[in-house]
Amino acid sequence: MSKLVEAPTKAFRIAAIVALMVGGLSYGLGLFNADMMLNEKGYYLAVMLFGLFSAVSVQKSIRDKTEKIKTSTVYHLLSLAAAASSIALLSVGLYNAELLLSEKGFFGMSFVLSLFAAITVQKNVRDMQASRPDTMEEQKNPHAWTKASGEIHQTDKVDSSESAA
Repeated sequence: MSKLVEAPTKAFRIAAIVALMVGGLSYGLGLFNADMMLNEKGYYLAVMLFGLFSAVSVQKSIRDKTEKIKTSTVYHLLSLAAAASSIALLSVGLYNAELLLSEKGFFGMSFVLSLFAAITVQKNVRDMQASRPDTMEEQKNPHAWTKASGEIHQTDKVDSSESAA
């Protein structure tokens, strides 16, 4: 059984969400105001979304392994490869883009800020879940007895107090 994790402070959770919003909004506003063709804007938007998803996937797979939750090695390696690919795609795209150096730096920095903030928000969500003792057993054994809205769901374990209900 894993130990309870201390929940992140409200200020830290808010700061992570604000950082994610600032990074995402600045990247989006930069794309909106950029003097490039629509297909280039779509490419940079897709790279950003791909990067955010892959960063959260990497964080999830690493966290699952540290909490001894079964995680496929293939999934872990694919999420690492996806994160590296998104960074490489952005780097190659910015290197070849006909943008000012300051614009390239702006896109790179807002991309990195967004990835870091997405990882932090995901970590905060997991820490909040792990800090509640009622969810610990449910995370480890999703087939355990649960009562939701008066119904008893199928389980692997039988508790005498609940089986009488």
